[in-house]
Amino acid sequence: MTSAVTTDKSARPGYGQLLRTPGALGFVPPGFAARLPFGMLTISILLLVQHTTGSYGSAGIVAAVTGISMALSAPLMGIFTDRFGQSAVLVPVVLAHAAAVTGLAALALADADVWFLALAAIPAGASVPQVGPMVRARWAARLEGSPLLPTAAAFESVTDEFTFVVGPVLATALCTGVHPAAGLVTEATLTLLGGLLFAARRASQPKTHAPSANGEKRAFALSYPGLRVLIFAFLGIGAVFGGMQVSLAAFSNEIGNPGANGLLYGVFAAGNMIAGIAMGAVAWKIGPRRRLILGYVGLTAAASVLWAANSVLLLGGLGLVVGLFIAPALITGYTMVEQLVPANARTEAFTWLTGSIAFGQAVAVILAGRLTDAHGSSYGFLVPMAATALALATLLALRAKLAPKAPSRIVNSSAPESEAAAAAAVAVAAGATPAATPSQTPRNRVNERGMGHRVPVTVD
Repeated sequence: MTSAVTTDKSARPGYGQLLRTPGALGFVPPGFAARLPFGMLTISILLLVQHTTGSYGSAGIVAAVTGISMALSAPLMGIFTDRFGQSAVLVPVVLAHAAAVTGLAALALADADVWFLALAAIPAGASVPQVGPMVRARWAARLEGSPLLPTAAAFESVTDEFTFVVGPVLATALCTGVHPAAGLVTEATLTLLGGLLFAARRASQPKTHAPSANGEKRAFALSYPGLRVLIFAFLGIGAVFGGMQVSLAAFSNEIGNPGANGLLYGVFAAGNMIAGIAMGAVAWKIGPRRRLILGYVGLTAAASVLWAANSVLLLGGLGLVVGLFIAPALITGYTMVEQLVPANARTEAFTWLTGSIAFGQAVAVILAGRLTDAHGSSYGFLVPMAATALALATLLALRAKLAPKAPSRIVNSSAPESEAAAAAAVAVAAGATPAATPSQTPRNRVNERGMGHRVPVTVD
């Protein structure tokens, strides 16, 4: 188990200082290894099912069922993780996921009906290990109250995006160059090995949060209104990912160059990664709520012109710009969790956000797949445009919910009574005349300031 560490708050936050956090190098590399397969899952399902059925719509249904089941199971996995610990949850989950994905691949190769594939996709998605939220929870536990928290959020976003750069490219190369099922088989194998390696790093795990002895119920993360607003924002981000995956694949096929899909999606994810690196290196003077809204305005504007791209060069450039605007919204949203949700529900909160991305991606895959089959890739790009516009409208309407509750700035004057009494006893022993303690203060002096008066003090 781990506890928060003290950092030099006067030092400029940076990646070097972040990685020097005690214990960080014990969980960062295995955390990356366990997350790498996540970027392969959706694209591997799309390419395999499209190969066996010949339909992007059918492939989108199977991929969407995977994403929806993951989105629904992720918060439950977060609750169990906060309660029982990361290793206790992760080990059985990665074993189940490897078996479920292998079964899905076998059914697809056997030309099973799309509805059987959709049924098989339910356990494959529900068993996706929530390694990203677990890593973020470890950072939050070690850096609570530290100015390095935004840097950690940026670092994790860069790590996520690196997996989304490498994952789709690797999956596309395996599915198109080796075997249509090679992407899913590799994803299952890497998930199993990486997940077990990360689970073995027990020393840096956050402490578990058992029910209190007095029977007080634990508040669920979803009960905090600020998190619910962030969920809407992350649904829009997920729709960008899903709409881009389907529409870029369809565009590449339309121009007769299926291999361009991995390149185009890699450029899009690279923009996100570049912006993420910059986000973590800047000491921001703009508040997180304003950063989130500004980033989302840019994301909505960039996603609104994707449908007009008619060449690889133009689509690659627009995809890069979209990626550049995803990072500010994504990183800031994850950073705000520490302000909006208490520590005993933080892993659950992170899984809600991760699940929201998966759910938005799943719905976008279905819609973009149907539109692409019927009208071509240009119509598929309308999905990210509509989703980000709706999410932005929600953010603007409910932005007040994103302000964390200010801590009380008054302290009850009766709190230090015992310390004052102890000081008076020491003074008597030394032969001095002690000052009156609060309990000895004449009533008329209390009434001068008002009954029950509280002394205001400055709290940082």
